[in-house]
Amino acid sequence: MHPVTAPPIPERVRSLAATATPTHVSLAGADLPATPARGGVDDAGRPVLLVLPGDPLHGAHDEPVVTVDLTASRSLGGIEASRGLLKVQGWAQAVPEAEARRTAVAIAERCPDEALFEALEGGAPRLLRVDVGQVIYLTGPESGVLDGEEYLEARPDPLLEVAERMLDHVNGTHRHQLESALVSLLDGPVPDVWLWELDRFGATVRSGVDEPTLIRLPWPAPITDAGSLERALRCLLCHR
Repeated sequence: MHPVTAPPIPERVRSLAATATPTHVSLAGADLPATPARGGVDDAGRPVLLVLPGDPLHGAHDEPVVTVDLTASRSLGGIEASRGLLKVQGWAQAVPEAEARRTAVAIAERCPDEALFEALEGGAPRLLRVDVGQVIYLTGPESGVLDGEEYLEARPDPLLEVAERMLDHVNGTHRHQLESALVSLLDGPVPDVWLWELDRFGATVRSGVDEPTLIRLPWPAPITDAGSLERALRCLLCHR
């Protein structure tokens, strides 16, 4: 049996959504262009929109059909590089009052916005979340569609938070070691190396600027805890 070398697509899409930011929202059936979006993604993977007065969605009460663009990116030396685009289609609903504060706090952790708490205090902004019908994903060479049930039943990589911290640390202080390890593994030059993805199934390295190449380095077996992930990453960096 061959080892699994990458996360299942639903898990990968949920992991991207967990780190993504809403960029645009469009209203189905309306002769209006997509408008800039503010907000984030809640713990269930649903886009949450911070809607201000004057926005076409601000006065909506009948669960209009919307498409929210979510963009996941990675900062590489101060340059934002796209990791993937998700188009989440579904029905915009008011966040229930009993869940509003928890939702706003969760969104603020990744996408800080003072208007989130204005919405909680009875101000003009509204919090709407999307009841997901389907998700179109575009992630480099991969593209496809997940239905809402498949998307919502999946979970992000269980090591996502710690993996992102490790990844930032490597890119901030250990890129030379990463490059040396890749040169040894691939027996040739590997220019402009960055750690691109890190998950329980392996690591992905990005090489090059104008036409970057993604190199997948799977672990021998899926990793189940943060300590094992740290050891696997250390072994990769120390490869000679």
